Amino acid sequence: MDFDRSIFKAYDIRGVVPDQLNTDIAYAIGNSLAGYLKPKSIAVGRDMRVSSNEIFEALTMGILDRGVDVVDLGMTSTDGLYFAVGKFGYDGGIMITASHNPAHYNGFKACRREAVPLSGSDGLDVVADDLAADRIEKSPNRGSIARKDISRDFTDHALSFIDPTIIKPFSIAIDAGNGMAGQILRPVFERLPCKITPLFFEPDGTFPNHPPNPIQPENLTDLQAAMKKGEFDLGVAFDGDADRMFLLSKDGTPLGGDMVTALVADNILSRNPGETILYNLICSRAVAEVVRRKGGHPVRTRVGHAIIKPLMKKHNAVFGGEHSGHFYFRDNWFADSGLIALLVCLELLSKADRPLHEILKEINIYVRSGEINSRVDNIEKKIDKVASAFAGGESDREDGLTVQFSDWWFNLRPSNTEPLLRLNVEADNQEILEEKVKSLIEIIRA
Repeated sequence: MDFDRSIFKAYDIRGVVPDQLNTDIAYAIGNSLAGYLKPKSIAVGRDMRVSSNEIFEALTMGILDRGVDVVDLGMTSTDGLYFAVGKFGYDGGIMITASHNPAHYNGFKACRREAVPLSGSDGLDVVADDLAADRIEKSPNRGSIARKDISRDFTDHALSFIDPTIIKPFSIAIDAGNGMAGQILRPVFERLPCKITPLFFEPDGTFPNHPPNPIQPENLTDLQAAMKKGEFDLGVAFDGDADRMFLLSKDGTPLGGDMVTALVADNILSRNPGETILYNLICSRAVAEVVRRKGGHPVRTRVGHAIIKPLMKKHNAVFGGEHSGHFYFRDNWFADSGLIALLVCLELLSKADRPLHEILKEINIYVRSGEINSRVDNIEKKIDKVASAFAGGESDREDGLTVQFSDWWFNLRPSNTEPLLRLNVEADNQEILEEKVKSLIEIIRA
């Protein structure tokens, strides 16, 4: 089959429809995944993208022709799919989504039993090889398809992570970005006393208001404008498939995913003292400090959900967080859920009886550069040059290069998909931060 192999990413499959991803390719991917997972049944969910229905039909045809049954979850969120696979014991799951990408993209996130993700080096590479070899197999006993509505079960599951009776009547502005969050949030907040001001809750795969990517500041302007018009305790934004969640304080200032990780860890450890918390190596030092202060055991990891989920199992970690807005829970089959993270934060705020910005003052004590990308020709050579220039610090190559000093640290790592180096710097104050960022950039871009 003639296809663009670049649609196979480190953690999922994603491409432009129909140029890179069409119904023929979707059929072949379904057929291959059914062969690779060797399941009796696969749960399939889809987001609200314009192409998701036709992609669903083709994908499931490939699965059914392989003799495997399909459980059609309908339109749901990615964390809803993970929940279904874990809760109901399906042998695998496929979510049709391109996450935060623009409307003309679509793709697949796949997992095996117990919501264990497939990745570019574990499963998706086999699928790509099958497509390249035109390897299609059909069973004489075709599979069957059945519809399942998980909305009530998923709502019950998400609320089981907190005590709903102690949640205060917060006023919250929530931007669903015309993604799947609007659908999954309504039944949850019907059971809580919070007053919700919904923005773009109607699923619309054309994304008429803004792209479904809240990590980009320009996509938060509608939410921030709405918050200025009223009195809100906090703001919340979700990405397109609603697995990532971002918080804003009452003045509209967005929190980094690492600060949310610290907040969730704080509350999780109050329920689970002494447990292990994972955080990726781009997160602020504040995360590990909060975990230790609460009596937990912090473990630093590489970036990426296909990496952090197996490590959570290895360490039996109760929770794990990433700077990108992914939050993982042991009691959620080690899978991520933005919804559960939001509920845990609401419980923390309810118990603390203090506004979010006051709690943040105690933990958000460092200054950070944010991710700075630089296009370079020879990535390994450049990383080695930076390592030599900052040889005086404590360094490791866990994920790219991390060098730590007493009053600042940085991580420099290659992109998984582009010839880019991604730089993150954190320091005790703004003066140190600006000085170190300037020095690093001069070397990286020389």
